[in-house]
Formats: sequence, C-alpha cells, structure tokens
Amino acid sequence: MKLAIERGFYFPSCEIYGDAPAGFWEYGPMGVSLKNKFVALWRRELVKRDGMLEIDGSQIMSKSVFLASGHIRNFSDPIIKCTKCGSTFRVDKFISDQTGKNIPELLPDNEIDSIIEENKLKCSRCNGILGKSSRFNMMFRVDIGPSFEEAYLRPETCQSIFVDFQRIFKTMRGRLPLGIAQIGKSFRNEIAPRQSLLRLREFYQAEVEIFCNPSKLDSLPFFDELSNTTLRISTDGLSVEEVTTNEGLKGGLLPNKLVAYYLSILADFYSKTGIDMKRTRFRKLGENERAFYASIAFDFEVETSVGWLELVACNYRSDYDLRGHSTVSKQNLEVIDPSDQSKILPHVFELSMGIDRSIYAILEHSFYEDSEHDDRVVLRLKPYLAPVLVGILPLVNRNGLSEKSQIIHSELKREFDTYYDDSGSIGRRYRRLEQIGVPFAITVDKITLQDDSVTVRQRDTMQQERIKVSGLKEYLRRSLQSS
Repeated sequence: MKLAIERGFYFPSCEIYGDAPAGFWEYGPMGVSLKNKFVALWRRELVKRDGMLEIDGSQIMSKSVFLASGHIRNFSDPIIKCTKCGSTFRVDKFISDQTGKNIPELLPDNEIDSIIEENKLKCSRCNGILGKSSRFNMMFRVDIGPSFEEAYLRPETCQSIFVDFQRIFKTMRGRLPLGIAQIGKSFRNEIAPRQSLLRLREFYQAEVEIFCNPSKLDSLPFFDELSNTTLRISTDGLSVEEVTTNEGLKGGLLPNKLVAYYLSILADFYSKTGIDMKRTRFRKLGENERAFYASIAFDFEVETSVGWLELVACNYRSDYDLRGHSTVSKQNLEVIDPSDQSKILPHVFELSMGIDRSIYAILEHSFYEDSEHDDRVVLRLKPYLAPVLVGILPLVNRNGLSEKSQIIHSELKREFDTYYDDSGSIGRRYRRLEQIGVPFAITVDKITLQDDSVTVRQRDTMQQERIKVSGLKEYLRRSLQSS
C-alpha cells in the first residue's frame, strides 16, 4: 500500500481536506494504466473468448428496479451501536475481531445478540454496553429533479443487464446460453470501509451474467475445451481439493457443466494475471453465507497478507431477477430458445468481479523484495499488465546521448507505454522503474552512437543484452506475446 501510494497507483480521495469521507480512493497514472490493461485482459479472455455481449448501463436507477431486485428489502449489513459513546460497528466483523470466530453476515439478529451476550462483548472504544443488533441498508439514495423523485445509485452493475435483457436478446438475435457483460462503478454505503481498495464505497465491477435454459445446464458443446482445467475447491473454508473440471463434476464438487465451464474460464483468466494460483480457491458458500438471490454460490478467493480475499462472487441466481422484474414491471420477460423453440424465463449464473480488489491482489502477489541486491523492491508484473513496458535511459546527459535517447523514445512511445528518465545515477533509475513494474530498461551509451545498438536490461533477471535500435520494436512485441 505504501508503494502504491508513493508511486502513483492509487491514493485517498480529497486527501488535502480533513473532512474527506472514508471509502473513496482514486487511481493515479500508474493505477489507471494497470486497471485499463486488466480490463483489456478481461475483455479478451472472457468477453471475446466466450462471444459475450457488452453493455454500459446507467449508474442511477429507479426505485422500482430495486424493489423488484429485493435490494430495498434485503441489501443490508448487520450493525450494532454502543449505548455509551454511540459508536457503530458492523457486527459480523466486530465479533470476528473480538473472538476470532467466523460469523456469517446473514445470521439472524437474535443469534447475533446471543453470541455477543455469551462472549460478554463490549464496545472496543469505550468499554460501554452494546445495544441490540439491527440492519443497515447500504444503498445510496438520490433525489431526481425538482420533484425529488426517489432513485438510487446502483449497488451492483448487473441490474441494468437484467432490465435490458429482453431487448438485447431480441435485437442481437441471442441464443442461450448468452453471456452479457458490463464494466462500471457501483456504490455501497459501507459501514466501515478500510484497507484502501479492499472495501470501498465507490468501486469498479466487471460482471458477467450468463442467461441459460435451466433444462440444458449439462448441454454445452464447448465444455470439452476447458474440461481439464485445474480448479482448487474448498467446501469447508479450511481444506482445498485440487481437481480438474471433469473430476469436480464427477465427484459432485461442481453442480453442472455450465457452472463448471464458467468457473474454469475464470480460473484460466486469473492464471494470466500474475496471481499465484496455488494461493487461490473457489470456496463453496453455505446457506447462511449466500446472497439472498443465490441458490448456489462459490467465492473465488486469493490469499493475501490480510487473509483470504474474495475477488469474484460466482452465483447461480436461477430466475430470481427476471421473475422479480417481470412481476413488478408487469412485463413478460420470457424469450424463445431458438434451439427448440421453447418459451422460457431464463436462469442466470453470474461472475461478479471486483476490479479494485483484483488489482490489489495482483500488486501484492507481484511485490518482491530482493535482499541479495541492496534490498531492491520489484513489482514482477506481467509485461502486458505493466503500466509502463519500457524505460529509456541515457547513460549521461551529454555527448549527444540525450538527443539519441529522445529519438528512440519518440519512435517507441506511439506503440508502447514508455517512460523517459535522465535524472540521477543509472542504478537509481533502474530501481525506480522496478518499483512500478517496468519489465525492460533501454540504456543509451557511447557505443550506441557508434553502432546504433542499446543495452536492454530485463527487470526480473537483471540480465542485459545488446539490441540494434532497428530491432527494438520487434523485441518488445515478442516479449508481449511470449508473456
């Protein structure tokens, strides 16, 4: 986190003011570049690979949408207040911090109150008596126009996908299963936002909703291409079983081919981000842990320095959403499945990805301290995710080296993300590049002026080789393809 803030990846919003609200963070230049490349990888490895459709929905939606979705009634977190100082805590996290026990957030209020009483828990700030637990709805309400029409900032990006589904299916001549994807911001009035990108009130989501015929969940002609993908599955949150997709199906760890296929696509995607897949798992959620709309749920989690972190919620939502919107809107949202001309209300399986958390996990898993070489700090980012691909460094600022370096920089920057640095010793400049994950450094020296070659230094191995200036573009292109 310290490196991310100091090197322009992300930092607190409104940080020059003392009344800046918690839970709002902003991406700096390095963070924007990394995020954009992560999104590009997501589009390539999920959306394009599976032939999904992508939309861009409104961030503000009507009250009716969230009545139909159940968010106004159910989208809440358990809270508790101190009767003495008035401090408010999210109950499940409070109990976990105080006792070390894992408390499901959907546990009934009376059971939560019993746990607090049994463990004699008191306010962690003033040691006061705690009141009864209650529920806090996390949506941000907004008033529209001079009549103050009630509306809400979306707490998830998927609702516009559900509301727009029938139009998209018809205009795009859809066939089931059909994946519809969306990237955008969502908003949740978190009780206790913390740890920078890990719990935000304004955050980026990349969501995929797969609309399917519930009678054909095991009829996927393209299933075999990922049937041998390795998945790490945990059914108890403690042990992990490593199986192929086929083995998971046969052993009952996975419910059907459709869910198995899309979990495999997700695992394959994250294997390309630089995250250590040996420190990941698909954790199957119990009844008290699942969201109110889910009948089957897996969380894709990654192990970090702050514990297991959920990156993607994988929920089988059945027909909960389309049925709810059909009832409230009084519109028939059934469609014709072209494969057999049956009229159905599709079921939905979703992959709801937290982009900010994913970026944090990538940064942490890529972070490396090299004690053998002057405690150098390196971000070992994949070249296609690195905010900057190559740094151009004149060895000294004289004898024409700066001018030659600028020419090389000008030629490369139109195709690649480049960084020009002529300040300080060459060793110090290498370190600066390594800290933001730059895979290659080009050093221009006096030999360059003689034979038009430069030294290319690799970030991870620190190995150097001489490359002709005319061959630099092809060298960098190959590095992106091979990584």
